[in-house]
Amino acid sequence: MQYFKRFSHLIKLSLFGILPLSFVSLIHAAPININSADVATITANLTDIGPVKATAIIEYRELNGPFADAQALLAVKGIGEKTLEKNRDNLLFEDPKVPQTPPQSSGND
Repeated sequence: MQYFKRFSHLIKLSLFGILPLSFVSLIHAAPININSADVATITANLTDIGPVKATAIIEYRELNGPFADAQALLAVKGIGEKTLEKNRDNLLFEDPKVPQTPPQSSGND
């Protein structure tokens, strides 16, 4: 009976559009290069990062250079441990000024 109550609660949430909105951020979240991402990319792919925090990330990056790792984001005003942990798996730290080279073929192709 308790399972049915939980299930009916999910149905109600989905009927009112609340549940689908919560899944949108999970479905569309993708790892992003925080060193080249714009405000729209950051807000669309990171949890609990809105336009204000995304702008702060970009401004910090422009003043201080690319982020070396996730811990470096803690220097940005408004980014704390909890926010960082929610997003750690969706962060890439590639320097946009360094060209990415494709892996070399082993010659056994």
